[in-house]
Amino acid sequence: MSKELVPGTKESPQPPGPTPPEGWKKGGRMLSVLLSVNVLLLACTLISSGSFNKVAVYDTDVFALLTTMMLLTIIWILFYLVQTSRRPDAVPYLDPHAGPIWLLGGLVLFGVCTLVMDVFKTGYYSSFYECQSAIKILYPIIQAIFVIFQTYFLWVSAKDCIHAHLDLTRCGLMFTLTTNLAIWMAAVVDESVHHAHSHTGNSSHARLISHGDTEEGACPCNTTFCQVFEQGYFYLYPFNIEYSLFASTMVYVMWKNVGRLMGPSQDHGHGHSHTPSFTSLFRATFFIGPVFGVFIFVVGLGIFIIYQVQVSGDNSGTEQALILYYSFNVACLGLMTLVSLGGSIIYRFDQRTMDHHKNPTRTVDVALLMGAALGQYAISYYSIVAVVASNPRDLLGGLNLSYSLLMIAQHIFQNVFIIESLHRGPPAIQGNPDNDPVHGLTHANQDALHTLPDYPSAPRLVGSTTAGPQETVIIISAPQRNWRSKCLKDISLFLLLCNMILWIMPAFGARPQFNNNLELDFYGYSLWAAIVNICLPFGIFYRMHAVSSLLEVYVLS
Repeated sequence: MSKELVPGTKESPQPPGPTPPEGWKKGGRMLSVLLSVNVLLLACTLISSGSFNKVAVYDTDVFALLTTMMLLTIIWILFYLVQTSRRPDAVPYLDPHAGPIWLLGGLVLFGVCTLVMDVFKTGYYSSFYECQSAIKILYPIIQAIFVIFQTYFLWVSAKDCIHAHLDLTRCGLMFTLTTNLAIWMAAVVDESVHHAHSHTGNSSHARLISHGDTEEGACPCNTTFCQVFEQGYFYLYPFNIEYSLFASTMVYVMWKNVGRLMGPSQDHGHGHSHTPSFTSLFRATFFIGPVFGVFIFVVGLGIFIIYQVQVSGDNSGTEQALILYYSFNVACLGLMTLVSLGGSIIYRFDQRTMDHHKNPTRTVDVALLMGAALGQYAISYYSIVAVVASNPRDLLGGLNLSYSLLMIAQHIFQNVFIIESLHRGPPAIQGNPDNDPVHGLTHANQDALHTLPDYPSAPRLVGSTTAGPQETVIIISAPQRNWRSKCLKDISLFLLLCNMILWIMPAFGARPQFNNNLELDFYGYSLWAAIVNICLPFGIFYRMHAVSSLLEVYVLS
């Protein structure tokens, strides 16, 4: 088994000592991944098949599978909580980087909104229970129970580095991750088909998973309460989608931490023990970033409302709404690009060293930022080709082209700024003593230390004078660091607020890709709808994940 040693950043073989608790870590991981992949492929097959007319897979089949997966996950969560409470040696270490308070807060917020959505969905299905299968009413109730159990589980266990039932725990965590991804995919498909149905005005392309169209016809939704419940839970779908992705991220970090041994050097820099309170959030800034960010947010919210009102009416106001929407986005994306570039320039004058220590949470954050950005890249490049190849070119086409180009540039420069910020080690301010490690460990369960292999004695500790170049802590005087820190905090808050409004717009129904006929005429409805419905959910998730990462950048600045 590979173990993480104190005097370095790479894994090295453990010197002779007590027998490690696990013989082959990669074997357990491979087993859990194979289980996850097969279950996820089955779920994806049923969900995607259930969204088309000419396939004999109905929403009851999808709901039955998802309900079974959620029930199995709840059983496993109960098993995990019981075994960790009964065995004090089950969790000897806590990962200080996992489960920061803002991520847990976002999880709780989206979880509460998901519970409200489940209430609306239960009311919707109960409005015509005579022609509905029982599984459709049962599904939102089980989902509500699942959300409650999982939220509590992640709140109390997100930092766990468990050392009990390793293979079973890995399989359980991977199955939990798969359940969240399957729920996410079902919600994305349902919402995408709903938007496509509202734009086309007919159901010839696909059937709504949630509405249960069968060969005999759909159940009618004629009462006022039924229509209110229907619109209510569709507007709450973005929160359910983000909840599933937030939970998946946290569960993946827990999976990476199964059987992990930690040394004192692994608390270098990026712990989350110092979380800013609401009253002190803007105290260490120049107020320029928060003020401009709030201004952009409020203006964007107003433009989003105007856009939705105009495109939902007759076609006469669609072009003006698109020009207004694109103009705001071009200005916002241009400012975000310049601000992100300015933040990267500030780092060129920063004397802090790069943090090369192993950090599963940071690795996942970087991978999600880079991967989720690909969705918006794809849409932008398809739009660029359509605009350049189309003729004639008008104001709307020029704005669309500028919007697509700036979207690509903004993602690139923002990712560079965030990733570089997450890899920076914070400087030690003169007069602030370092926290002394307890028994050479960062966060340790004292009752369980004697059950684990002993770390070899190491001469290098955080802050010691014999540390190598990568572990050197730069001592910077407060006045020299103050202006850089305030600038970086202003930049992170400005980008945070801009990303929030850019998440709200597409998440709650702004689809200029379907209101603008340029791409629709160029690619045809089927191809363009497939591109947007596959790629846009990743772009929406990118914005919310960027908000979480920028809040961490603010804390670390």
